[in-house]
Parts: sequence; C-alpha cells; structure tokens
Amino acid sequence: MDPVSVGYLGVGLLFVFLAIGIPVGVAMGFIGISGMLLGAGELFTWGQLKVLPFWVVNNYAFAVLPMFVLMGILAESSGITRDVFYSSNLWLRRFRGGLYQAVIVGSAVFAAISGSTIVNAVVFTRIAFPQMLKFGYSKSLSIGAIAGSGSFAAMIPPSITMVIYAIITEQSVGQLLIAGVIPGLLTAAIYLAGVYGLVRVRPSLAPSIQERVSLEEKFKSMLYVWPVIVLMAIVLGGIYTGLFPPSAAGAAGAFGAFCLAVAKKKTLKGWLPPVLYDAASISCVIFIILIGGLLLSRMLVVVGIIDGLVEFITSIADTPLKFMILASVLYIVLGCFLDTTSMMVVTLPFLFPVVVKLGIDPIWFGIVLVKLIEISVITPPVGINLFAVLSALSGKAEFHHVVKGVVPFILFDILVLALLIIFPELATWLPQKMISGWNHPKNSRNL
Repeated sequence: MDPVSVGYLGVGLLFVFLAIGIPVGVAMGFIGISGMLLGAGELFTWGQLKVLPFWVVNNYAFAVLPMFVLMGILAESSGITRDVFYSSNLWLRRFRGGLYQAVIVGSAVFAAISGSTIVNAVVFTRIAFPQMLKFGYSKSLSIGAIAGSGSFAAMIPPSITMVIYAIITEQSVGQLLIAGVIPGLLTAAIYLAGVYGLVRVRPSLAPSIQERVSLEEKFKSMLYVWPVIVLMAIVLGGIYTGLFPPSAAGAAGAFGAFCLAVAKKKTLKGWLPPVLYDAASISCVIFIILIGGLLLSRMLVVVGIIDGLVEFITSIADTPLKFMILASVLYIVLGCFLDTTSMMVVTLPFLFPVVVKLGIDPIWFGIVLVKLIEISVITPPVGINLFAVLSALSGKAEFHHVVKGVVPFILFDILVLALLIIFPELATWLPQKMISGWNHPKNSRNL
C-alpha cells in the first residue's frame, strides 16, 4: 500500500476507534505502530518502539508533569482549597453575588497550585455549591461559575495542559507557564466583572446576605491563605528568576505541598497512600496518551502525510489571522467530544508545522490554544468539566442546569480569546521580560 494512503487510512481509523470508545492512548499507539509497519517497515518500527517510550518516561524535563499533578493533589488533600474559599467567602459574601466572586477568586488562587481543571471543578463543587444553595443563589449560575472557574487551572501556572503542549512542540516549559499569568488573571477579572454585571441586571440571581462578619475575623482568615502564597512563590518565583528549571520547580512545589500537608495532618497514616496512588495513576494515563500520540505523529511524518496536510491547511488559511480563526473553530468543536490531552496530541502534529510555516509565535499560539481548551472543557454537550461538576453534585442538579449556567462564562471566555488574538503581547510580554532578565550579565549563571 502507498505510504501516504496508509497515513490517511490511519487518521480515519483513529476517529472510528475514538467513536467506539477505545482509549485514546491505546488507539493512537496501535494506529501509529501499524502504520509504521505498513509504511516504513519492520526495522524502523521496532527501532521507534525501543527508543520513543523510554525517551518520554526517562526525560528529566518531563518530570515536571507528575510533580505538578502530585502538588495539586497534596494541596487539595491538606485542605488548602477549603481554606482559600473560606477566606474569599468572608471577604466577598456581603457584596451582591459575593459567593460567585468567592468561587472565581478561590478557583484562581487554587489554580496556582493545582494544574488540573477537573480537580478545580470537583473540589469547588463540593465546597461552594452547598453554601450557594443555602443562601438562595441561582442553581444554574452557581454551577456555571464553578465549572467555568475550574478551567482556570489550564491557564494559570502551574498548568499540566501547558506542560503537555511544551512536550509535544518542544517549547520552553518555563516560558509557557509564565506566559499564562497575565491571560489567567485577565480571565478571572472578566469573570468577576461579568458576574457583577449579571447580578446587577438580574438581582434575583444572588440575594443579598445579611449575615455580618467582623473585620477581625476577615483578617484572621487571611492567615489560611499563606500556604498558597508560599507555593506560588516557590514555583513561579523559581522559574521566573531562573533559580531552577521548571522540572525542579515542580519537585520543589510538590515537596512544599507535602510539608504543608504533614503539618496539617500531623501524621502520614491514612491520607498519603491514596494521594500517591491518585497522582501516579493520573500521571501514567497522561504518559500513555503522550506515548501513543508521539507514535502516531512519528508515523504520519514518516509516511509523508504531514507535508500534504500543511500545504492544504495553508491554502485555506494563508495568513496567521485566518489560521487562528480556523484553529479556534476546530478546537471548540473537538472539545465537545475529546478530553484536553487527547485533543492536543491528536491535532498538534498537523497544526504545529503550520504555525512554524506561517511564522506564528509558538508561545502565543500555545496560550491561545490553552484558552480554546478552557472553552472546550465547559462547552456542551460533553465538555469534561461539565460532567466533573455534575458527578460531584450527586443528584442535586440536572444537566440542563449545568448547560444553562455555563453559557455566560463561555461568552466571557470568547471575549478573552478575542483579546488574546488581537493583542498577542498579553501572552508574550512577560516571557520576553523573563528572557531579558536571564540574559542580564548578573544572571548569566542561571542560563
């Protein structure tokens, strides 16, 4: 069979396999191996199987991924999330719509030590939703605020999504993580402003809370937030200053989260084995998807399909703006059917060569891609955060409540997406400042 035909057949079979429910990592790996056997021969295929999986799991730079996963799970198990929401709630609850604002602020803060949109969404569903129902808040908008804010973890560093993008495209993990700071804060600010406008227009969405909290109690609650500040300073401060690479920053952050958890729990019994199990299982799933995706992309390169696809895409999207619009539509549609990791692993082998050919800044494209993923995880019918929230609700709401509540936040995210496309500096300015700082003679030892 002609090698190019093998490639196109493999792409078609991939979508068939995904449609019938075969795990995406297994599907991509099987098609990649089969395609290389048919299109490149047995010798090449065995060579790739001997080298590629070992390279992925043995690469020191990729250690940042399981470390960020572990840090987020440790932080959640130690009760840091609950403390952040408690403090935000005390400060904001007296404002109309204050619990919506508390969820948004709390999610943004926890995203700085989490990295997982699903963890963010599930945790705040359990913590915040009962409080919102108790005070008469709109069920739909409460769920929408939790699901939408949960997506912050994809943008605000440390972000597992950005690390995966960096691995697939061979970009700087540190620059990508720092590039997400301003867009992440901008998203949170637009959420806050948007919710404020909604409750002003429709006061019934958020009844005023008469229960008063003393100023002393509010300031006392700030003491619970310091662990988050410490972890943020360790991870982001270390990366930005060049004190250590992202892989070491992830390890330092995970160790810091472990120390905080031990200080709170006073013992290692009971809680530590489940945390390690969850972190290991999540990391293994991600690495299986990465290995499968890299085998598939290697097959597509070898059989020659990538060059043809690049020419086709550039023929219909021959300018950066046209391409960004095309990519935006593609990812929003795919986000209705695939999880975030699978989406990137499946599509980036086709799209990233176009990014390079059109001269698009790969860091900027990465941030726009992450924003598209944030939109996709809350887009019906099968946005993954929607089902994460729904499962955590344990029957307290129906799916139509979730869909109705999330619509305003999708619109807020589309506004942020437009701003990122119009003003690339929102994503590129901070990494450029970081690079200039590293290149300063005084910091040359950190290069």
